[in-house]
Amino acid sequence: MPDIPFHALRHSFAALMLSGREHPKIVQEMLGHSRINTTLDFYSHVLPDMQREAVDRLDVMLS
Repeated sequence: MPDIPFHALRHSFAALMLSGREHPKIVQEMLGHSRINTTLDFYSHVLPDMQREAVDRLDVMLS
């Protein structure tokens, strides 16, 4: 196995979970963050695509 820093593994885990549409509260608890803001502040870079998908789903609901 390559030498990967622990925090890189945590970051990859969180990014994959969020991009896979896991609820941020679940990811927060799995990472052990005491506040949801910590999770979202560090890993919100995965959210822009998710926001576009949410708007697309809303468009379908309103059509």
